[in-house]
This record gives sequence, C-alpha cells and structure tokens, in this order.
Amino acid sequence: MAGASVKVAVRVRPFNSREMSRESKCIIQMSGSTTTILNPKQPKETPKSFSFDYSYWSHTTPADINYASQKQVYRDIGEEMLQHAFEGYNVCIFAYGQTGAGKSYTMMGKQEKDQQGIIPQLCEDLFSRINDTTNDNMSYSVEVSYMEIYCERVRDLLNPKNKGNLRVREHPLMGPYVEDLSKLAVTSYNDIQDLMDSGNKARTVAATNMNETSSRSHAVFNIIFTQKRHDAETDITTEKVSKISLVDLAGSERADSTGAKGTRLKEGANINKSLTTLGKVISALAEMDSGPNKNKKKKKTDFIPYRDSVLTWLLRENLGGNSRTAMVAALSPADINYDETLSTLRYADRAKQIRCNAVINEDPNNKLIRELKDEVARLRDLLYAQGLGDIIDMTNAIAGISPSSSLSALSSRAASVASLHERIMFAPGSEEAIERLKETEKIIAELNETWEEKLRRTEAIRMEREALLAEMGVAMREDGGTLGVFSPKKTPHLVNLNEDPLMSECLLYYIKDGITRVGREDAEKRQDIVLSGHFIKEEHCLFRSDTKTGGEVIVTLEPCEGADTYVNGKKVTEPSILRSGNRIIMGKSHVFRFNHPEQARQERERTPCAETPAEPVDWAFAQRELLEKQGIDMKQEMEQRLQELEDQYRREREEANYLLEQQRLDYESKLEALQKQMDSRYYPEANEEEEEPEDEVQWTEREFELALWAFRKWKWYQFTSLRDLLWGNAIFLKEANAISVELKKKVQFQFVLLTDTLYSPLPPDLLPPDAAKDREKRPFPRTIVAVEVQDQKNGATHYWTLEKLRQRLDLMREMYDRAAEVPSSIIEDCDNVVTGGDPFYDRFPWFRLVGRAFVYLSNLLYPVPLVHRVAIVSEKGEVKGFLRVAVQAISADEEAPDYGSGVRQSGTAKISFDDQHFEKFQSESCPAVGMSRSGTSQEELRIVEGQGQVSDVGPSADEVNNNTCAVTPEDLLLDSPEKPVPDGPLETALDHLKLGSIFTFRVTVLQASSISAEYADIFCQFNFIHRHDEAFSTEPLKNTGRGPPLGFYHVQNIAVEVTKSFIEYIKSQPIVFEVFGHYQQHPFPPLCKDVLSPLRPSRRHFPRVMPLSKPVPATKLSTMTRPSAGPCQCKYDLMVFFEICELEANGDYIPAVVDHRGGMPCHGTFLLHQGIQRRITVTLVHETGSLIRWKEVRELVVGRIRNTPEADESLIDPNILSLNILSSGYIHPSQDDRTFYQFETAWDSSMHNSLLLNRVTPYREKIYITLSAYIEMENCTQPAVITKDFCMVFYSRDAKLPASRSIRNLFGSGSLRASESNRVTGVYELSLCRVADAGSPGMQRRRRRVLDTSVAYVRGEENLAGWRPRSDSLILDHQWELEKLSLLQEVEKTRHYLLLREKLETTQRLGLETLSPCSSEDSESRSTSCVSSPLSVDGAPEVRTSPPETPSERQKELAVKCLRLLTHTFNREYSHSHVCISASESKLSEMSVTLMRDPSMPALGVTTLTPSSTCPSLVEGRYNAMEVRPPQVSSRAESPELEPVVEGEQKKSPARRPEEEKEPQRLLVPDIQEIRVSPIVSKKGYLHFLEPHTNGWVKRFVVVRRPYVYIYNSDKDAVERAILNLSKAQVEYSEDQQAMLKTPNTFAVCTEHRGILLQASSDKDMHDWLYAFNPLLAGSIRSKLSRRRTAQMRI
Repeated sequence: MAGASVKVAVRVRPFNSREMSRESKCIIQMSGSTTTILNPKQPKETPKSFSFDYSYWSHTTPADINYASQKQVYRDIGEEMLQHAFEGYNVCIFAYGQTGAGKSYTMMGKQEKDQQGIIPQLCEDLFSRINDTTNDNMSYSVEVSYMEIYCERVRDLLNPKNKGNLRVREHPLMGPYVEDLSKLAVTSYNDIQDLMDSGNKARTVAATNMNETSSRSHAVFNIIFTQKRHDAETDITTEKVSKISLVDLAGSERADSTGAKGTRLKEGANINKSLTTLGKVISALAEMDSGPNKNKKKKKTDFIPYRDSVLTWLLRENLGGNSRTAMVAALSPADINYDETLSTLRYADRAKQIRCNAVINEDPNNKLIRELKDEVARLRDLLYAQGLGDIIDMTNAIAGISPSSSLSALSSRAASVASLHERIMFAPGSEEAIERLKETEKIIAELNETWEEKLRRTEAIRMEREALLAEMGVAMREDGGTLGVFSPKKTPHLVNLNEDPLMSECLLYYIKDGITRVGREDAEKRQDIVLSGHFIKEEHCLFRSDTKTGGEVIVTLEPCEGADTYVNGKKVTEPSILRSGNRIIMGKSHVFRFNHPEQARQERERTPCAETPAEPVDWAFAQRELLEKQGIDMKQEMEQRLQELEDQYRREREEANYLLEQQRLDYESKLEALQKQMDSRYYPEANEEEEEPEDEVQWTEREFELALWAFRKWKWYQFTSLRDLLWGNAIFLKEANAISVELKKKVQFQFVLLTDTLYSPLPPDLLPPDAAKDREKRPFPRTIVAVEVQDQKNGATHYWTLEKLRQRLDLMREMYDRAAEVPSSIIEDCDNVVTGGDPFYDRFPWFRLVGRAFVYLSNLLYPVPLVHRVAIVSEKGEVKGFLRVAVQAISADEEAPDYGSGVRQSGTAKISFDDQHFEKFQSESCPAVGMSRSGTSQEELRIVEGQGQVSDVGPSADEVNNNTCAVTPEDLLLDSPEKPVPDGPLETALDHLKLGSIFTFRVTVLQASSISAEYADIFCQFNFIHRHDEAFSTEPLKNTGRGPPLGFYHVQNIAVEVTKSFIEYIKSQPIVFEVFGHYQQHPFPPLCKDVLSPLRPSRRHFPRVMPLSKPVPATKLSTMTRPSAGPCQCKYDLMVFFEICELEANGDYIPAVVDHRGGMPCHGTFLLHQGIQRRITVTLVHETGSLIRWKEVRELVVGRIRNTPEADESLIDPNILSLNILSSGYIHPSQDDRTFYQFETAWDSSMHNSLLLNRVTPYREKIYITLSAYIEMENCTQPAVITKDFCMVFYSRDAKLPASRSIRNLFGSGSLRASESNRVTGVYELSLCRVADAGSPGMQRRRRRVLDTSVAYVRGEENLAGWRPRSDSLILDHQWELEKLSLLQEVEKTRHYLLLREKLETTQRLGLETLSPCSSEDSESRSTSCVSSPLSVDGAPEVRTSPPETPSERQKELAVKCLRLLTHTFNREYSHSHVCISASESKLSEMSVTLMRDPSMPALGVTTLTPSSTCPSLVEGRYNAMEVRPPQVSSRAESPELEPVVEGEQKKSPARRPEEEKEPQRLLVPDIQEIRVSPIVSKKGYLHFLEPHTNGWVKRFVVVRRPYVYIYNSDKDAVERAILNLSKAQVEYSEDQQAMLKTPNTFAVCTEHRGILLQASSDKDMHDWLYAFNPLLAGSIRSKLSRRRTAQMRI
C-alpha cells in the first residue's frame, strides 16, 4: 500500500434557502467520477472537467437513483480508511470547502437516522469490530485527543487545566507534536461520543468568554489505535499503533462580506493564512510528484512550506508523509458561487497528485524506547565530558526535595543551585542539553505508562473537569456523562441571552439552595457565578433561594450597593422576588432569563402572567424593554430640563437682540462719519459740482444727439442676456444629445446665434411672440439663441427655439423610457420614419436655400441698363456662387431680346406701392438690413443727422449706395436754396418717374455660376424686399458643378404706378434674389459607432501644462471686497523669478537645484533635502513705469499641498502657512535698466504638519504646493496677488543630488553659473484699472456671475466623447459673422455704385452732357460713402465748385486714405511708425499726420481688418497720444458725425492741462494674471541684439511662443532672461535702414519702453523670423519683393 496517492472525493449539496431565493441555477454536472463545471458568465465557453476518485451527486433527493447518501460516502471512504488503520497505517480524513458548502455535514452529519457523518460512523464501526474480535491473543486500546487551532494558537479541548495555549514542538524522532496535549483512554463508542460533545461544549464555553465562534477555528480529533498481539509460543508481545486524524477545517473568510473589523479582521486573516499555506503545501507536493520532477533528484528549491502555519506543521505526516490520506471537497451548486466552487475543484485536483509513503507502524514503542535510552546515555556522556556530571545528581536531588526538609538543607541546596547557574553560564550548550534531557525523560515516562495508569489518569481528569464545570455553574447530567445545555426539571436557573441567536441559551447557571453570589473573579469572597466587564462590581448581587412550607421555592434578587441590576427593564435597588421568565440585566452587557420550572408549571395551569410577553423573549426584547422603561422614568426629567433650556434661550435672545441693536446704531453712526470724511477727501471737485446749480451745464443739440444715440445703443445691448440663455440652457442641450446617442438617432444638437439681417432674415417660427411690436422700436437687429439640429441621417439642418427644444425634450424622455419595452425591430422601423411622431426629426423641404443676393435699382433713376454679377451669400456669410441679372427700364410695349431657345418670358406683373405700407416697412426693416462695419445700424445716422426728413427730389450718393432709408446731409444741400447747381438736370433725369404714371422695367435672370454640385436642381426666385408674398420664380435647372454656367434666361416685366414710396425704394432698397437647390449629399462627417464627435477638428497632443491655481487665501489680511474694475489704465508684463534656498554647512543659503527637464518654459522641479532650513526668494522684473511702484509685501502664504498638479480649490485647506518676511526692496543689477524688486521669506516646511513635506518623496512621485504673495502698491486700493505652483521632490538629508541634464550641459560649456539656473520663472500680466462706479443696474447685471448648467451631470453624458455646448466663444464668432455679412453688403453696394458710375461716364462720353454735373457730384459723394467715412458739411460746396476734370481736396484725401489702406501693416498698434518701410511711406505718414491735425478734415485713423477693431465692445484698443480720436472706440462710422466734438476738444485741451496736473491721482485696482505658456513653438534660434545705450551686438537664444518671445542666454540656458510681448510690440523692416546702418538682415522690434534692433544670420533666416514675429508683415514684404522681381524681369 505504500506510495499511494491521496484519495480525493467531491460532493455537491442541494440548494440552500438563500440560493433558492435568488433563483440560482446549477452549474455542476457529474458523470461517474468526472465532475464538470459550467461558467455562467460565459455560457459559450467550453465547460471545465475534473476527474476524481469519487464524485458524489447529493444535489437531488434520495429518490434519485444517482443520489449519494451518507452511508455510501462512508462505505467508499470511511471503511477503506478504517481498514488501513487495522492494518497499522496512519490515517487522515479532512474536509475542505467554502463556508456553507456542506463539509461539516459530510464529516459530522446530524443525529437523525441515516444522517450521521463519516466520523461518527467510523468510530462506531471501530468499536463494533473490536467487540466482534474472538481472538484471545489480541487486545486493543484506544486513546483520543481533541485540539483547536485558533489564530495560529493551539488549545486543548479535553483537559480543563490546560487553559493557556500549548506549545508545538518538533522532536527528531517523533516529528511535530503538541506539548502537554491530553490523551484520554476510551473503552467504547459512547466514551468517544461524550468526549467529542465535551470538546464541542468546551469550545462553546471558551468561545463565549473569548468572543469568538466555532467556525473561526480548525479542529483536529486524533484517535491513537493500538493493537497488541501476544505470541504464546515465544511469549513476545508485538504492537501496531495507527493514528487516525479527523480534521474539520474552518471555512474561508471574507472580510468585505462580514464587515469584519479589529479582532474579527485579524481572525479572518489567520484563517486565510492557514488555508493559503495548506494550498501552497498541496501545490508544492503535487508539483514535486508530477511527471517532469518525478525522476529527478530533490533540489534545494523543492521546499515544502510546512512551518508557515501551525495547521500544516501538525499535519505534515498526513500530507505527503507516513499516512493514508483522504480528502472530501464540498461544493456549492449555485452559479453565484462559481468562483469559489472552481477554486475548490482546482484545490482538490492538485491534492489528487500528492503521493504518500505510508508504512505499517509495527511495534514502535520498543524501538522508540531503545532509541530514547541511547539518547539519554549520550546526553549524560556529553555532560560528564564537560565536567558537569554532578549537575545530574544535583538536579535529581532538587527535584526530589520533600516538604519535611530542614531549613539548613534548603539553604545549602540554594547555594548549590546558584553555583550551578554560574557553571552553566560558562559551559556552552549545556543548558540546551539539560532541557533536551528533561524532555526525553518525560517522553520515556509517558511511553512506559501502563494502560491501567492511563485509564486512572483519564478518570481523574474527567472528575476535575466536571468539578470545574460545576463550579462555573454549567449543568450536567446526574451520571456526569454527556455535557451540554438542557433544562432542569425542578431547579431554578439562569440562561444567557446573546445578541447572536446561536450563542443564546448556551450558558446555564443553577440557583442553589441558600445564597448564590454573583461578582467578579477578584472579589474577596468566592463568587458562585463569575462575570467580567466594566460595569460588574466585585460583589454585584446575590440570589437567595428559600423553600416555603408548601414546598414552593421563592428566589429573591438582592442587589449590592452601587451595582447596576435591572429586572424587566427597571433598575432594582431593594430585594426583589423573581418570577419565571423575568429578564435580568447585570451591568451593561450581561443579559439573562430567569427560569423556575415548578413555578412556570403552576402558572400555566392558572392564567398567564401579565408580564410574560407574547413575542419571543430574546436579547433584543430585553434591550428594547430596558430602553422603554428607562424612557418612562426619564420623561419628566427631560421635560423639566427642556423647559429650563427654553427659558434660558429666551432670556439670552432678548439680551443679544438689545446688544445687537445698540451695536448696529453705533456702527451706522461711525460709517456715516467715515463716508463723509472719504467724500470730502477724495471727491472735493464732485462736491463742488453738486453745490453748483445744474442749469450751468448746458447740452448742445449735438451732445443731446450723442447722448440719445448712446442711450439707445446700450438699451438694446443684448449679449449679456444671450450669455444667460447659453449657460442656463446648456443642460437641456446636453441631455438631448445624450438621449440621441443612447437611441442611435444620429442627430446632433448645438447652440447657434441667429440675427435678423438681409442675408439671414429670421423665419416667423423663430421670432418671439412680441417680436412684431418690438421690431418697430428696435434700432438694432434682433439676435436670438436657437438650437441647430443636424439630422445626420437625412442630411438636413433645422433650427429650433429653446422653447421647442424643451417641448421636444419631454417627448425624447418618454421615448427613452419606452425604449426598453419596445423590441429592437420596432425601433429600427421608427428610425425610418423621418416625419411624424419622432421628436428627433422634422420635415425637411425638397429644396434648400443656397443663398441670397441683392440687386439695387438706382440705375432706373437715370435710366441706364445695367447687368449685375452679384454674389450668392449663405446665412453664415459664405459665398456659394454668383448670379448675373440685368435691370433696365423699358416702354410698356417693348419686347424682350431674343436669347435663343429655352428663354422663359413671363407676362407683365403689376406691383402697387402703398406709401403707408412702405413707410411702415421702412421703420421695421431699416434696422434689420442696415448693418455697418462695426455691427451698428446705419439708421442711427438718419436719426441724428436728418431727424427723419425725407426728400423726394434727385438721388444723392448715399441714397444710391446706402441700403437704408436714411437721408444724409447731401440731400439737405440739394434741397437748400443756396445750392449752386440748378435742379434742371435731375428733373430731366426723373422725367420718366412722374408721380401717378405707369413705369415699366425688366428684370432678367441670366445665369448662375460656381454653385457646388451638392445642389442638384437649381432655381431662383426674387421679390421686393417688403413684398414677400409676391415672388417671381424661374424653372429648375440640373446642376452638375461643371461646364458652362446655368442659363436661366428668365425675363420678367414689372409695371409699377409711380409713387413717392416707389421712388424711395429704387433709391435705397434692393430686390432680393433667393437661390434654392435640392441637396443630395450629407454634409456631416459620419459618426464613429454612433457616438457624437465634436465638430471642431482634432487637436494635436501637446505637452501637458500645469493648471493655473487660484490664490491661496491670506491669513493675516482682512478679507476685502474687491472694488469693481473700470477702464484699464495700463498693462505691464511681469517676469518673476522664484528660488528656494537651503542652509549649507558654511552657514550660507544656497539656491536648491532645479530640474528643468520638462521642456516647457516657466516650469521646473525643485530638488530639496529633507529636514533643512529653507528660504524662498521672489524677484519681480518689469519695465520701468510711472504707475507701477511696489510699496511693501503684506503677506506671503503657502498652502494646497498635494501630490497631483490639480488642486481641489473648493476644500478649505487646513495647512495654509503665513511666512515670516525677512527683507524686501528694490535691487539694481549692473547692465540692466529694468526694475527689480526682491523679497525673501523664511519657510519651515514642518510647520505645515504634512506627511508629503516631512518624508522623502517616493520614486516617480512629485509634491505640489501653491504660493501666493500679497504685495501692496502705491495708488492702489488693495494688494496685488502673485500666485505660483511649485513642483518639488524631497531627498534624504545627506543625498548628493545630481545636477540636471541641462545644468550639466551648462557646466560643460561654462556659459552659466549654477546658481542662475536654480530658479523657476513665471510670466504675469499686471493690469491697473480705475475704480468703476458701483453704478447702473446694467453694469451690475453684466458683472454678476452666470448660472452655469453645463457642468451638471445628465444620464448618458459619458457617451458624448468630449462634446461641449457652445458658450461665450459663440458670441464672439457670431459677431465676426455679422462683420462678414456687413462687409459683403458694403461690397455689393460699392460694386453697384462703380458699375453705375462707369455706365454714366460711358454715356457722358457718348455726348449726353446733361448728366455730367450729376455724375461728378455723384462720384465725389459716393466715393465718400464707399469708404464709410461721412462727408463733412464744409467740404460739400467746395466739391461742386471745382471742375470735374481736376481732383478736389476731398478726392486727394480719399486717394491718400486708399494708399494708406493698400500699404497698411495689419498688426500695427500706433498710427505711424518709428521705422517706415520706405521713403514714400514716410511721406505718406507725414501727410496723414498733417491731415489729422487739420481741424476742418475728419479724423483719419489707421484701421485694421481684424475682428478686434471691428468688435470694439469686446476688445479694447490702444492708441498713440498723437492721434485725435472721437469718443467711440472704433475706426469705422458707427456713430454720428463727430467733428464739432473733435474741434471742441482740441480747443479746450491746452487750457485744461494745468487743471489735469492739479487733479488728485485716482486710485487703481491691480490685477495680476499668470500667463499660460503656449505649447506651440513658432521658431527658435540665435539672434543678435542691439539696444540703445549698449556696447554693441549681443548674441541671444530666442524662442517664439506667440504672443510672447522668450529670450535666453544660450540654447543650454533653462531659465528665461527676458520676454517680449508681440501683442504690444511693433515689428518694423526697412531696407533704407539697413543701407544706412550698413548691416544686412536686420529688423526692429519697438515696444512702449524700448526699441531693439535684431540681426539674423541670413536673408532667409530673417524672413523666417519676421514670419514668426508678424506673419502679415512678412507676407506683405514677400509680395512686394515678388512684384519687384517681376518688374525687373520685364525690364
């Protein structure tokens, strides 16, 4: 039998109640000895099969033929193991499995019939076979031991003396064993059963006292089975000893499911440790016995970790040693336990591979005794060899001292023992030898113990155990047999109640006759019932049991003084008679129920007791009863206390209100006094002005008009309300997109702004209900927030109002909720329905608007025919194509020209112009169509200049070109009697437009060209701008996008009765042409997996930059309300150096090393040492200015310590530390004329009490802190705040820090000292603004915070893939779109004017002299209009007196302006430059300056075509002091003519200068913002610098990251030395300057404070640098050079 494998069986149990409630499915299948498990999470996965010795199917009922009963399990495993025991082998059976898998049922079973487990059946079978033996020469003896392994400690469960933990020893011959473990002799199965019950009871008792449960420990039940055979012939007795180990393992523990904490968590960890070690041992044994390793020699690595756990150490022989072993793996069939079941199967599969080398234990005692005697002799010889032979005798003598020895003998023995210890100390190894000697002799004594002695010792131990249990009050049977809790029939007793129902009624204490005392163990008198706990007194109470005359027993509870004792929830202080069923609570945690069997029997015969509860009397009932009873007693006291508190509160509140009112009056009086003092100090002029009578301030009519214009403009300012709508409705937009993605609708929603303009009129369904009435009053076009719905499935775009979005969103939510109930096929059918009930889709027309075009009719005034080529412009301002239209006046009977075949000629349409209807249209439509360059309505010009007067005489230039109904000053001149030109020519021109006559003209739609092939069928319709209901349409044409233009050739004659309104219309208003096409291609990119993709292009991945933190709150400064900032006074660029200095050994503070390897400017990592004093040095560098003067550093705070770059600024930081400022002041470095302000502070990082700053930083981790400096400035209301995030790494105190890579390079080149690189730079912008008025409600409304709903979470938001609702940027983009539309409109007007002028000049050359004065006047006035500069009143008569062929002053001025526009540098900030591009430009600039200084000429300024100048309300401009500017901040005509104001300002300015100097300097509001460094490098390289007052060229390394230029000493330099702000600088390039300096490849950069000359290495390099500095300037230079080369090539 030697060398056999471990027998492994698996058994699957039925479902338990928990699994049935969850409707679990069975995942275990068994076929023969094969067990298969299915994966419920992946049903398609191949099932896993395992083969074992036995597979027991116990999942069904016994009626199943495949059902494996307890008897079958025992027959297969138990009988075989018992047979091995009789053969003399060691035997082990252990059960394994998760908690609740059924291993206890398999091993122990139940007490019912046919339900007993392996252990009871094996023990019963063992003794039945012993009793059946008939051989007289055979004798048997059985000994048992029962131990428990709890928390890696061993306890004896059968001997009450062994209360402590037993030691596990290992003997070289016997192997591991438990020292002093009781081995008790048994003679029958009943003895074993009693001992097992006794051990289980002892476990329960111990568990109650130790607060643990039996499932938290492993139990090992050992049976030592000895067979003696006496050979009569030889008179020799031989023995076979086999050890049967029955192991009940603890279930696996889960800390998360049990919520274990503290001790429970530690117990679970120990259980898992022992089970894990068991698994490791099994795996190691299986691997060692597997095929590849079987034939190899044992290596050193084949180590079996038996000693890692007490369990495996004691079972070493049973696992792979001298034992026959069987393992039963218990399985759970439920799919919810799949992982645990699979783990158990794998565990058992590994155990199957273990091989055990079992041998028959024949006569081991004789052999063992002989070997032990040899060892004793060897140890004695060892001691004699060391000269310690007498120690043995002395030890034996000491051990044998009798109590009757005399004192002298004792003292002599004590002296000898002392000398013995001294000798042992000097003899190496002798103490261990003596210990081993004693141990061996003890084992010999046990082995020589006879069987009768063992039986006597077992009986003695049993008596002691019963006495001890009786002492504890635990009940037992009269025969002293089976221990356990059972109810006595007569004796009164106490049973315990526990919070755990399984632990309740496990303890039973008798109330004996007389007095039963209850108390602590350390009481003076011996207590009968011993309890422990904080609230248990030494003598807590006593029970007095008295017998009355009738034999009735009365039990009285007498509490001791000061002891907490409760009966039925009421505290008792006097003796109380107990009734059966009373609940007794002693202290706080000991709960008992008093049972009196006789009394209960009598009361059952009578009526039930009132206090006997109907519900079960358990621990919870007793606690609830205690709380209820105590609450009744405490109610009156609580009410009384509550009344006292209410009275006290009322008195204190009255006192506080009185004091608060007194303090408020006091503060109000002080505030009024301070306010008067401040007003008299800072606003003396204002007070004087208030005292002056108001009638002294007289407004001129001009000033009144300007004020009215400003009032009306700001009254209709709407971008603040638009911003409210965008931010407030973002959550609805996000939810609609999320639902669209979830339902796979392929519809995307985004905000859009729509403005009512000529090119994009608002449809009626998008206008608010009150729009019609509001439109009459509006001087500006209405802009609304709408939702752009992109139907990506059908290629359609719709616009919804916000109200419609909310209505549709309700329907979308309903559809989303129904989506789970509707089958997918129905949803797909719904997707195909584009119209109808689907809230995501709208009906879309077959034809879509391509764009609009406008044709002006002023040529009908003369009349001359004109053929227009007009642009077709979409609503977004994009040119989609061109349309050719002819307009001419005809006679009523004139026929159309022959265009060839395919010409469609309609009949003559009659249109009537009603004066009243048209005037109403004018008041409504002028704001909508008249948009100037700056986004301002030209109607304002009419209101200010002409006050609404209308002229019905000849047309002026503005009337021909302006699309509004405005009449400009030229009309007034034509009407005035002083005009030098007679009315004749114009009257002649208007002969064909007599009022009341019929005038016929023809509109011919010729061709459409350049229309995209996306539009298949094209047709055009046109109408008068106020008659949308009467439109004329052409036939549709096929469009391929290629080939010749589409020829409509549609002729439409229109007859009109001439009215005043018709003449007005053809003077100023156009015909609207709308081009439609059938869209046949989806314009949107396909969605990737139906996920919304952002419409913006994907950005490149740039290096991650640190977020800019908000300032750390100051601790010493009082929180000041920040005054509202008004207009900005000035801005400065600050460069700030930050250094952290550490104390060196020589006493100096040296800057700590900074690692600049990140590659980004203004960043770096400080490498610091732990536990060294530090200082922080901050240096501010900026250009010298009069307004920026630093006064003192008020406070420097450090906080927000974290290990991530981002900081949670919403939390209150407890670690903010205010640093002590050591020094501050200006410093003056040599050879640098900038201003330097430096301050130094002491920083003790340990004061933060932060672990991140006190320890050495772990590898790959960085520490981040935020520093804020509060610096007071002169003439400022509050301190300026500079904030910087530091990145740090802490090394140990003595670590040698390696210099960073860049610093090592600098050391190698020798170009920079180390200290100059050990700093981090920050770039900031300082804005100094005037204090704004608290002011108007509109100003307060624009300053308030907007409710941002875009950050609120909606369901499904994570599927939006980075999509965000548009916000403030949409307003800026829309303003730029309006700019484009107004520019396109002006281009169309100008094109029409030039075409008409050319036609009139051609007609004039043909001999029509009557039109020459008019055309001359028209050309001059129109030239004014086309550049959008209003004509002055003074200049008009001079124009008319000059002959037509000689240019007038106005025309010269216009030519100068055109030249300046053509040669303009786009990014210039000043009106004229210091370094001009050429000599001609210098003359040009002089001319412009002289023109500007001339008071009779209008103000001329350089205009730019960037959005910043055309949106003056959003971007503030800067101007040179030499420029004379009107009050508005725009270069275009957005307000009325302002020349009188300009003249007045020029006249008043010299006289006001002394007054301005005397004015007190106004206080400013400082604001410092850190500039985020751009990750895009436009160019980097070396440049030579030449500055004024320097000694020649200096070579510097330059990196351009727009808008800043960063200047370094070299390419190895990691610290920025200077910066240039390109947005405030002017880049100039002059060939003349290069020739003058004789220095090639140079260009200049001029800032407000300095001018720098730069030299590049080559011509190409210089142009590259120019392109990086100013792309527009570089482009203009390149185009000029290319034109020059072209001219040279022609020459």
